[in-house]
Amino acid sequence: MADVSSQAPSEIQDAAGPYDARVATAAGAADGGASVAPDNAPRIDPVGREIPDFPVPAQLATHGPGRIIAMCNQKGGVGKTTTTINLGATLAEYGRKVLLVDFDPQGAASVGLGVNPHELDRTVYNLLMERGADIREVIVPTAVDGLDVLPANIDLSAAEVQLVGEVARESVLARVLRPVQDEYDVILVDCQPSLGLLTVNALTAAHGVLIPLECEFFALRGVALLVETIEKVRDRLNPRLEVDGILATMFDSRTLHSREVVARVHEAFGDKLLHTVIGRTVKFPDASVAAEPITVYAPSHPGAVAYRQLARELVARGDAA
Repeated sequence: MADVSSQAPSEIQDAAGPYDARVATAAGAADGGASVAPDNAPRIDPVGREIPDFPVPAQLATHGPGRIIAMCNQKGGVGKTTTTINLGATLAEYGRKVLLVDFDPQGAASVGLGVNPHELDRTVYNLLMERGADIREVIVPTAVDGLDVLPANIDLSAAEVQLVGEVARESVLARVLRPVQDEYDVILVDCQPSLGLLTVNALTAAHGVLIPLECEFFALRGVALLVETIEKVRDRLNPRLEVDGILATMFDSRTLHSREVVARVHEAFGDKLLHTVIGRTVKFPDASVAAEPITVYAPSHPGAVAYRQLARELVARGDAA
């Protein structure tokens, strides 16, 4: 394996794109290792599974009812918001009508789609706390055709405390989303990095959970606690809830550490680990600064290719059909 310490920072960081063993093999050959595999060789993911050829999803004749997917991990900085924005944009690109729910008081998903939540009079907080609020008056269309956002700002942080005394406090978000669920094909909820009441609300409303997991050892430690929380919500509040998949993010095939982390996840969770992996690249923060999904900001970049593969994989699995 190449000594990444001798590479330029941009080379180390731009490792985005769906993992392809043919690329890794070519890198090995450059270091005097294995020979380069032919172009028609099967694509292999980081744990040795052949990556299927996920087809482009068929267009839908009608929309709804929407499958609600919670993007959840109590550790921060693992790619939840980046994945929510880019997966939503890619599903919209494939003809799905998508609602992105910003359920993090930091409002990063809103800002990442060009919405300044601090200039809005009403956000998801008002929908949680005001019984008669109309969700359609709060939803904001984005520049991406087919993708809308339900914005959030710092006001949402107060909801965690204020909901404690409410009846059925874990089901408030489900009530908020119910009037528009039939109008969307997929509803993505970008959760805050905690396992508090807001996250429990997202899990109670959701049909499935997608867990972005940074390819770093410390990120592994919290996954067991998260899965335990998911199981408690399933047992006590939402029997339909299931783990749609674990998505490896910030992956660099040139580091042994990244590959070991993915291997450990596969040992523990088997096929819940998605074939698609998202590489580490400077293009993601660049796209965030531009307030655009990477599929719009740099549509041919490997990071955009990776998120298109993720969307196709989820649709093929029936998790975002």
